[in-house]
Amino acid sequence: MRNKGLTRPRIVALVVIGLVLLGLVYIGLPSGPKAVVPEGARAGDLSMHSCSYDTEKGTLGADCGTLVVPENRDKANSRLIALPVVRIRATGANPAEPVFRLTGGPGATNMSFPQAGRLTANHDVVLVGYRGVDGSTVLDCPEVTAELRKSADLVSQESFDRRGDALALCAKRLTAQGADLDGYSLPQRVDDLEAVRTALGYQQIDLVSTSAGTRTAMIYSWRHPESIRRSAMIGVNPPGHFLWDPKVTDEELGYYSQLCARDAGCAARTNDLAGSMRATAANLPGHWLFLPIKDGNVRAAAMWGLFHATDAAAPLYAPATFDAWLSAKDGDASGLWGMSTLADLMFPEMAVWGEFAATSSIDSEAAKAYYNAGGDPGSILGNAGADFLWAGGKVTGAWPASPDYAGYRQVQPTNVETLLVSGTVDFSTPRQVSAKELLPALPNGHQVVLSEIGHNTDFWAFQPAASEQMLTAFFDRGQIDTSAYQSRPVDFDPGFLNWSTIAWTILGVMAGFAVAALALLAGMARRVRRRRSLGEKASIWLRTLAPVVLGLGGWFLAILVVRSLFPGTFLGNRLLVSVSMGIAIGLGVFLAWVNLDWARARRRRGLTVALAGSLLGAWLGGFAGDGLIGVPTALVCAAATSNLALIVFDIITDARTPRVAPEPVTAEIA
Repeated sequence: MRNKGLTRPRIVALVVIGLVLLGLVYIGLPSGPKAVVPEGARAGDLSMHSCSYDTEKGTLGADCGTLVVPENRDKANSRLIALPVVRIRATGANPAEPVFRLTGGPGATNMSFPQAGRLTANHDVVLVGYRGVDGSTVLDCPEVTAELRKSADLVSQESFDRRGDALALCAKRLTAQGADLDGYSLPQRVDDLEAVRTALGYQQIDLVSTSAGTRTAMIYSWRHPESIRRSAMIGVNPPGHFLWDPKVTDEELGYYSQLCARDAGCAARTNDLAGSMRATAANLPGHWLFLPIKDGNVRAAAMWGLFHATDAAAPLYAPATFDAWLSAKDGDASGLWGMSTLADLMFPEMAVWGEFAATSSIDSEAAKAYYNAGGDPGSILGNAGADFLWAGGKVTGAWPASPDYAGYRQVQPTNVETLLVSGTVDFSTPRQVSAKELLPALPNGHQVVLSEIGHNTDFWAFQPAASEQMLTAFFDRGQIDTSAYQSRPVDFDPGFLNWSTIAWTILGVMAGFAVAALALLAGMARRVRRRRSLGEKASIWLRTLAPVVLGLGGWFLAILVVRSLFPGTFLGNRLLVSVSMGIAIGLGVFLAWVNLDWARARRRRGLTVALAGSLLGAWLGGFAGDGLIGVPTALVCAAATSNLALIVFDIITDARTPRVAPEPVTAEIA
């Protein structure tokens, strides 16, 4: 029996599906710029209004606004750009100098600072958006992201060449769109900060900077020393060190070997941690089970994994990294596959690549000298982290270095009162580099080295009360107070959250969904054969909920098969997602809809309609978000359009079915 006409359930279904599709279209619309140049604005204008800001200590009162600055201060006719500004107001009655915060990166926003509450008892905390990341012009390079996503190995010559070409194309495109790339330099960022200081009426300010942000703090102290009272640098990066020194990295691994020898668990696994890593690196396994492991990915991910010593950055922290490498030595490569996979997912999205290139190009001369000298001399990790960031040296020729950098490639002396904070196991900004190269140029400088602490995430996460006490003592009184810190040894046991567990969990989830999807389709087909249809209630529920299992299962099955054959395939590849999800969801919706009592032609057309609608919906849904963000929208859209297509098909089919008038009923009169 066929349903007739536009019934109430069909009307409701059409409305719901339409709203879902409209919502997905709205989600997929490109978001506007983070800041906008107001009508009639002039350079230096700063408009502010009351707002609030969320910190780890709760929501605090703040002022939010927009700063208007020239894109390139070196050109009189430069266009204007806008930058966001947030001032988190001090909670004390008589605040001292404000603290301007400078985050690292490069290529990261400067507007997120949940630790601001540690400083607001006696200081305003001011965040100024970074030009090229937070402003009205963003130096986004989807060309680079796309190339990284489809790389067969992120640290390979083929990937370097393609990424260099993509970065050059991005620079050319942005220039054609009106961007003056020379203006996106650290000296001009410093002048943005100075403009905010002036506009807010501050005589002097304090600086708290982390990682790559410490370079901005240095240039500020060289460019406008009279504007800064005190500067605290956490994870210090002197000129020339947006490129890691492989010899220093090996020294750090040697230090970790000493720590390992003192730890019973680590010492039981190896008598020479650095030596074991070198042996493993010399013969990295190419597969775990049937899944490929990318050599360069593992080496680069290992570098990032060594940045932190505390589990605040888990699983990308040193104990889990060492555990994966030592397990590989013993024949278990699951952890290395997990690291390789994470690199594929994380690295393409880790930065605004145009701004990253614009900032890091201050060290382009150092990078050229390194690669012209032959690159890595044979270190344990092969300096794969640096090779990834610099695309094997290709970045230096693909992106133009700003002329502003000419005077800032060497350390300059400054009398600004400066606190350098380093960790003994910080692989990103090693303590010995800042002690040797920067500290001698600081007559009023002091370095604090925190035992067994890594990069800046460790600083904020490990003993937060101690870090707050040290910073407030420095900013309030100019004192160096580390009395609240308690030393602790590195815990080499990552516990449950290790890379092997993560790898098996990922594989188990993917395989589980794949098996569940196949079993669900088989069960639905069997029931249709036995009962001719699933029935009205079962059909409604299965057409609504089954697409979640079917879509994810189909996608995961495709990943396991395709990635084992073609390692360069991106997990969120739109063709891979749309075909795998579209087929699985289309089949499921068809089985929930079909009735074997219908004519064969109707059933064949219904199958075609369900699959076509699902495939089209998955493809269009993928455009609602970039990369993996488009996966859930592809799933929902596939289910919605497949159901919508069948509802329309039913309506059209019913409308074309001739209706036979009922025969008149006559009654015999006895």
